[in-house]
Amino acid sequence: MDISKFMQGYKAAWEAKDPAMFCALFAKDGAYHNTPFAVQRGHEQLAKYWERIKMQDDITVTYEVLSSAPAGGIAHWHVTYQVTSEELFRVWAASTGTNLVARKPGDPLPRMVLDGVLQARFAGGLCQECQLWWHSMPMA
Repeated sequence: MDISKFMQGYKAAWEAKDPAMFCALFAKDGAYHNTPFAVQRGHEQLAKYWERIKMQDDITVTYEVLSSAPAGGIAHWHVTYQVTSEELFRVWAASTGTNLVARKPGDPLPRMVLDGVLQARFAGGLCQECQLWWHSMPMA
């Protein structure tokens, strides 16, 4: 695997909301640092983390490979999605460290935009470690 194939799979797994597709990108003990301060290690933790993607709809993932080497690479990624639950909206607010957007009961949930960079390391045809740095906000 190289960064281009990883990003193709990452895009497909996110847009399909498929934890099994996501896990298949990683070695059995692979690590996914969804922020610099949180890590999911191994397929069980990866799948559990990826379940939150099921609270998103109308997902669009784009990316650009910035650097590629046989053992790793760096990519810039961009995602938009429709929040489908108050729970996901609270998860987003907690993960960003920001206040909730001013909403009144019954207001529609926002469409979100995420923008970030990831660095991935590969061995044996799978991702050993993926680190993300990202930020998000509701779309205007």
